[in-house]
Amino acid sequence: MQKKSFFSERQWSIIASIFLMATSAMGPGFLTQTATFTVKLGAAFGFGILLSIIIDYVVQQNIWRVVTLTQMRAPDVANAALPGSGYVLAVLVVFGGFFFNIGNIAGAALGLNALFGLDTKWGGVISGAMAILIFASHKASIIVDKSMIMLGILKIAVIVVVACIVAPPMADAFHQTILPSQIDFASITTIVGGTVGGYICYAGAHRLLDKGTVGPEHIEEVSKAATKGIVVVGIMRYVLFLAILGVVVSGATIDLASHNANPAAQAFQYAAGEFGFKLFGLIFWAAGISSSIGAAYTSVSFFSAFKKDISLKQRNFCTSIFIALALLVYVLIGATPASLLVFVGGLNGLVLPIGLTLFVYVAACRKDLLGSYHYPMWLTVLGVLTCILTWYMGYVSFNTIFNYLKTL
Repeated sequence: MQKKSFFSERQWSIIASIFLMATSAMGPGFLTQTATFTVKLGAAFGFGILLSIIIDYVVQQNIWRVVTLTQMRAPDVANAALPGSGYVLAVLVVFGGFFFNIGNIAGAALGLNALFGLDTKWGGVISGAMAILIFASHKASIIVDKSMIMLGILKIAVIVVVACIVAPPMADAFHQTILPSQIDFASITTIVGGTVGGYICYAGAHRLLDKGTVGPEHIEEVSKAATKGIVVVGIMRYVLFLAILGVVVSGATIDLASHNANPAAQAFQYAAGEFGFKLFGLIFWAAGISSSIGAAYTSVSFFSAFKKDISLKQRNFCTSIFIALALLVYVLIGATPASLLVFVGGLNGLVLPIGLTLFVYVAACRKDLLGSYHYPMWLTVLGVLTCILTWYMGYVSFNTIFNYLKTL
């Protein structure tokens, strides 16, 4: 009986971690970036999605394995690899997570505006307050797990519905996914940042750590969980790409230039009229709330770099404050949500190779931190190649990404 209970609890932690990572990667930024770059690049954006999925897989496999094997949070792993680097990584991740959270709240606000016509400032306040209440509960951990799963399923269902309504050019999309007519590294860096950059790649791993699913005895389950999370995100990003591509090739004009442009909303509305617009509102609200929780939870978990003995109660309190501050900034500055979400995705993409390099170094050279586990050579090699690729993409994309600031 005890074995059965333990198995059930362990499986629950795996499922919760998958959905925490997947919902963090499928937030308003996921929708906005995919819509923006599909409009800009057309079917050729399929190659960017394919490359981002491959990068996501390698990143997630390495980071989840190293965190659960060392049984340390990401900044502690970084400090063990290179003293002092964990503090730098923590600052970068928290900074990126904070601004991503502003965009998440803005996305949830846009969702309520589409659903009920509610003013976006009030929509942001209501959505932020709901996220804060989740962490104020004494059952915060259980609520987070269940809300991640329910909101994740809701987002998947709505995206599939919209994709079924339109008729995307499948042959051209598949062809250019393999042989693109153009390659835009800035867009790839941005979508990689939006799915696995910054705080996102550590979300599921830190959740596993909190649940105690660690050590070599759980590594096979951890590996499968990382793979499932990436598969879910990859499929949904491609399905969304196909849906928006179907709208674009139908002749619809989607505005990317105006101050209040919202390409995802326009695509949904064109695909299914008022019904599609309401669906957009529902999915954007679900994406905003779930990603806000994921961003705040994971960003606060990096506070351990500066204070080791943070209790669960203190962490939940810090998470609530983190969301409240992001909400305050959103209300005060009123930045354009779409532009903000694209920029922060790019920023997280620039941060990604820093943490990944440290983790691949631990996997390759610090066997003393991994216990008795024999790290797969193929994964180390893929990690090194991905490090080189992401550093190169960051270099060639740096100026383009920071030019997004001009549109805020």
